[in-house]
Amino acid sequence: MNLQPLATAVQRAYTADLAPEDFYRMLRLRVDVFVVEQRCPYPELDGRDLEGSTRHFWIDSADDGVLGYLRLLEEPDGSYRIGRVCTAPSGRGLGLGKKLMRAAVAEVRKSYAVLSAQTYALDFYRSFGFVECGEPYEEDGIPHIDMCRDPTVTGVTR
Repeated sequence: MNLQPLATAVQRAYTADLAPEDFYRMLRLRVDVFVVEQRCPYPELDGRDLEGSTRHFWIDSADDGVLGYLRLLEEPDGSYRIGRVCTAPSGRGLGLGKKLMRAAVAEVRKSYAVLSAQTYALDFYRSFGFVECGEPYEEDGIPHIDMCRDPTVTGVTR
């Protein structure tokens, strides 16, 4: 990917508002990172992208690729789930993941939010107010832990 000039604006859209080409580019990055790079053959297309409240956050590259992505799901109880946080190899180390997470946290504001963190990224998620709220587990051969963010109560999880 050509990073010059680098477009680093975070874009956000509901699935229904996405152009098919943009949605494809996002799914391509997710598969490239989670299935191919991390060698985890799992059902990446889980059906949740098609829910009416699903929001996608992404950062485009200068050459029509997607450099960074995350998905925000609204749960039936009104809480949120952040997931599929990923950055293309060519965009790593540029702070794009932080920009995406800041946008997602701003979107959920004072609502309760959860995510499933790969354990190497715990400090990254802690910097956005998430705390561990479960026991470590392995998913697709990668250590994970659930993390929660309850902005209404400091240090207390649901």
